[in-house]
This record gives sequence, C-alpha cells and structure tokens, in this order.
Amino acid sequence: MNRRTLLKLSTAFGAALFGFASAAQAQDTIKLGEMNSYKVFAAFLEPYKKGWELAVEEVNAAGGVLGKKLEIVSRDDNGNPGDAVRVAEELLSREKVAFLIGTFPSHVGLAVSSFAKEKKVLFIAAEPLTDKIVWDQGNKYTFRLRASTYMQTAMLVPDAVKLKKKRWAIVYPNYEYGQSATAAFKKLMKEKQPDVEFVIEQAPPLGKIEAGAVVDAIAAAKPDAIFSSLFGPDLAKFVREGNTRGLFKGVEVFNLLAGEPEYLDPLKDETPEGWYVTGYPWEQINTPEHKKFREAYMKRFNDYPRLGSIVGYSTVQSAVAAIKKAGSLDTEKLVAAMRGLEHETPFGKITYRPQDHQSTMGAYVGKLTLKDGKGTMKDWYYADGAKFLPSDADIAKMRPAD
Repeated sequence: MNRRTLLKLSTAFGAALFGFASAAQAQDTIKLGEMNSYKVFAAFLEPYKKGWELAVEEVNAAGGVLGKKLEIVSRDDNGNPGDAVRVAEELLSREKVAFLIGTFPSHVGLAVSSFAKEKKVLFIAAEPLTDKIVWDQGNKYTFRLRASTYMQTAMLVPDAVKLKKKRWAIVYPNYEYGQSATAAFKKLMKEKQPDVEFVIEQAPPLGKIEAGAVVDAIAAAKPDAIFSSLFGPDLAKFVREGNTRGLFKGVEVFNLLAGEPEYLDPLKDETPEGWYVTGYPWEQINTPEHKKFREAYMKRFNDYPRLGSIVGYSTVQSAVAAIKKAGSLDTEKLVAAMRGLEHETPFGKITYRPQDHQSTMGAYVGKLTLKDGKGTMKDWYYADGAKFLPSDADIAKMRPAD
C-alpha cells in the first residue's frame, strides 16, 4: 500500500470519526430554534437574550433535560414576517431544532404561528401581544407566554371606570398591537361605562410619531383622559411634547407597558407623575421566586433585570417543562404536554390554558412616579392573568377548532 493510499485512508477514517463524534454530540444535545427582532427592538430584546441565556445555563448546570444538554440556536428575524419564516425554515431544516420559540412584534409572531401550523411544529410565542395569535388565528401548534394586549388592557380598565371620565382620547402605534389595544379598550369601557365618548384617535406609524402634531390634536379635542399604547421612542417623544405643551395637566393618562424599565428608564426626570400603567417594578418585588431570579441575574450580568429578562427566562422554563412532561421531542407529545402545562416563573406559577393556549402570566399594575430623578412605579399590585380573560364560551366563538 503506497503512501498516497495510506493518506487517503487516514483522511477518510478521520472524517468518519469526526462525523461520528458530531452525531454523538448532537444526540447529547437538545436544540431549540429561537428567532427575534434583536436589531429592531434592542431595548427589550437584549435583556430578553440575557434572560434565556441565564435559564439555559441553570438548566445545564442542573444536569440538562432528559439527560441532555440544552442549546438555543438563535437568529435575528429583522422584525420582518418574511425574514422570520425564512429563518424558521432554516432552523428546522438546517439546524434540526426540536421546535421554535421567540418573536417580538405581533405581525412577526402571527407569521411564524402560521408557519408552525403548516409545518406541524411546536411554537412557543414569547412576546407577541396580539390577541389573534391565540384567538382568531389560534392553532394547535402555537402557545403564547406573555399576558396579551386584551389582558393588559383589561387590567387597566377597572381604574379607568372608577374615575368616571367621559371624554377619552386614544393614541396608539398603527399596527396590530396598537389596533388591538384600542379595540379592546373601547369595547371594555363601553361595557362598563356606556356613556363614555371617544373624542379623538391618533394612530401614528410605529417609530414615526410626529409627537408635536399628535399632542396638539389631542389637546384641541379637550379630553378628560387619554388611553395610550405607545412604547419605546414613540412614547418618549409623546411624553416630552406632552410635558412641554401642558397636555397632561388635569388629564388622567393610562398607558400600556409604560412601567416596563425598557421604556420607563429612558424618560428619566421627564417621567409623568400619576399615569396608570402596566409594568415591572423589579427593585420592589420581593417574593421568594423573584428575589432568587433577580439575584442570579444581577450576579451573572452585573445589571438589573428588565421585563424582557423575565420573558426570555420564562420562555426557556416553559420549553423545558414541556419537554420533561412529554418525556420526548415528538411534536404531538410536546403539544399535548403544553396544554394545561404548569410551571414556576419569577412571577409565580403559570398555566397554559387548554382552551386557547394562552398562559396565565400576569402583569404589574400601578402608577408612575419620580424617585431620585428616575421613573418608577408606586401603588402597584400583581394582576393574575387568569382573571383578565374572556369566558370560555366567548373564546370558543373566536378561536378556530384545532
């Protein structure tokens, strides 16, 4: 046997060994496909990524799941439904992930949900708030973690009704989330306070608010109160112009998400006093499960958690709990395991409801206030998500049969 033949055999043998080792390594790892709009929504999704990284590290330090290491294969979907579907396909076909998790904006979440239905693969939607993902366009393979637009709006309505304000202005980002929030608020307020009037609506494109013009238009309508679902840079611009032009003096304001550190912290000393919000007063929550999470997060990243951190961490907790309950990576067994799945999170125990695949994770409701030149929440309480959902009969009318 000549030297060239020996070299070829050696090379082939080495390649075979490498392939065997790679296959063996793959068999010792459970891969989940994660996609999100990291570049587009960095304020929320950088903490979110830290959250799921911490959860994966804790799972693997404790021995993994089903005796295997857990690995997240993550991709950026650019906040675009088409890109998200392409990424989802790549994660399944090339990376051979067991199932899909993630997404942020509602229209992206809906696109991936439709893809999951078509491909018959489990999808745990971490963040999209659209009600359609579990109701109008719900399907067998999609489950959603976060409290939905409807749920968080319903959490604010009791305080809104108590104030007995008649003339309301509404401002929202003009895409699925803002449209859903507005529809839910108008419906719920009309049911509780039939004489309520909606005197003006402003619907700027997401990320492109002309805040001065919006504030002037609302002021001209002379509302008694304002309902807003603005967030991020749009919210900051609205607050600045509203403060400057005196819009909020003598006017009650309700704003979804404005108490989340991602959107509250940038306001700094411009934080408006007394707004009713949903959010996350991370430094004040001292339940055992939250303290444990907060301490681990701050030790690992030398930074405080945001709401995104909770969502990322809890999404991995849901995935792991489903795999353990199913005892398998078989899709149908995983889907069956998700229906009625219960597990602990930093916000306490949650359940994925069999009737609509919505988790019962709640949100913190309170008012904005300034403390030491920074915005925070006061008079807050935890609103259990299970208490802010339509009846089973109503859900059965809205949701297609699986």
